[in-house]
Amino acid sequence: MTHPIKFVSKIKNSIIISKIIVLGANAMNHFIDAYKNYATFSGRANRPQYWYFVLFYIIVSFLLALIDLFLGTAGEIADTGFFGGLFALASFVPTIAIAARRLHDTGRSGWWQLIILIPIIGFIVLVFFLASKGNEGENKYGIKPATD
Repeated sequence: MTHPIKFVSKIKNSIIISKIIVLGANAMNHFIDAYKNYATFSGRANRPQYWYFVLFYIIVSFLLALIDLFLGTAGEIADTGFFGGLFALASFVPTIAIAARRLHDTGRSGWWQLIILIPIIGFIVLVFFLASKGNEGENKYGIKPATD
């Protein structure tokens, strides 16, 4: 017979694991939604939508880089391999679109992405804008997106 304390501990562990699975599924949904709205430059995207997209983009890029490395399709001059390059190419427009929607949530135009062309400072400013809290309520780019 299982001791009651061990049984409660197992229940707590399973609850934690189920919460992690739900969080991962929600995060993956944000990633998939970005591709479903790949050319939607209007509207708004909240912080979780944008940053979960970035997280999964990095994870997928890393995994594809490993696949390219093991298959020998990684470039010698450029670090991007065949599959990583294909993914980056397929993700180019969705990445710009979700960043534009994220900037809209902060009340800024999507054109602010061009600030990244200013070396070092442009990257820092853009990350600050993308990490900023969105406007409460409605702004000129639409209603506030729902949060999870």
